[in-house]
Amino acid sequence: MRRTLLIAAAILSYPIFASAQKTVADVNQVVEAEKSFDKLVEHRGIKDAFLAVADPEGIVFKPHVIKITDFYNSIDKQPGSLKWQPKFARISANGDLAFTAGPYVYQNDKSNDDDKVYGDYVSVWHLDPADNRLKLLIDLGIQHPEPEQSEIPDFRQPDTAKATAPSKDPFNGKGIILNTDKVFNHELTVSTIASYKEFLSPEGRYYFPGFEPMTGPDKIMKFIDNEGISISAQTINVGRSTSNDLAYSYGTARIRKGAIVSDYNYVRVWEIDASHKWNILLEVFSAVEQ
Repeated sequence: MRRTLLIAAAILSYPIFASAQKTVADVNQVVEAEKSFDKLVEHRGIKDAFLAVADPEGIVFKPHVIKITDFYNSIDKQPGSLKWQPKFARISANGDLAFTAGPYVYQNDKSNDDDKVYGDYVSVWHLDPADNRLKLLIDLGIQHPEPEQSEIPDFRQPDTAKATAPSKDPFNGKGIILNTDKVFNHELTVSTIASYKEFLSPEGRYYFPGFEPMTGPDKIMKFIDNEGISISAQTINVGRSTSNDLAYSYGTARIRKGAIVSDYNYVRVWEIDASHKWNILLEVFSAVEQ
C-alpha cells in the first residue's frame, strides 16, 4: 500500500515533458569524465586527482561519510597505482546527475604483480553549475577476487519519455526519493526477498564485497537467498536530477549473512520507469572497516 501511494504521489507531482523534447545529455559525457579522472590519477596521483574532480559536497566513506575534500586534504600523498574502467553508465535527461561503475585494480607495489587488489567501483557525478562540469559526488567500491571475464559495457542514453518538467518545489522531489528509500528499508525488515522483487529494476545490478557484480533480479535474489542475507538499513541522504528521471540515496546497513553480522555503507541509484515508479538500478554495499 505504501509503495502504491508513493507511485501515486510521484505521478501527481510530475508534469510530463512534451514527447517531442529531444535528449540534451549524452551518456558519453560521464563516461569521458570518468576516463579523464582515471588518467588524472595516473599523472597526478590518487590524492591530487580526487581533489581536482571533487564536487563541493562530494563524499567518500572512510569508513563513515566524510567530504572528499576533507579526507584527502587530511592525508599525505597516497601510494600505489589505481586503474579502472567504466562499464556501466547512465545520465539524467538534463545531464545534472549521472553515474558510472566498473572494475578497478589497485597495486601498492608496482614491481610486484602479485600485489594487486581487484574490485568494482561506483561513482555518482553531479553537474556543478559554477563551471558546467560534472564533479564527483559519491565514490565507493568493493573488493573481490580477480574477475574471470571482462564486463560487457552498458552505456545507455537517457529516455526523455521518462523525464518530467523541473519541479517548482525541489524539496518535494527529494522528499519522494527519501520516502521511497525509507519504505524500501522498512520492507527489508519484513522480507528481504519480497522487497527486492518489488523494488529492483529488470536491469538492476548488485555489488556485494567478496563477489563479482550481479545483474538482474533473478541472480540477485538467488544470491541473497543462498547467502542467507537479511538487512537492517537507515537512510542518511538522497538526491534527484531536476529532470526527475534519475536519483540516488545512501545510508548505513547492518547485514546478517548466515551467522555473521557486519556493518556496511550503501549507495543506491534509482531510475524511474514509464509508470513513474522508482526502481533500484544499482545497489552497492561497502564494508565498514576501521
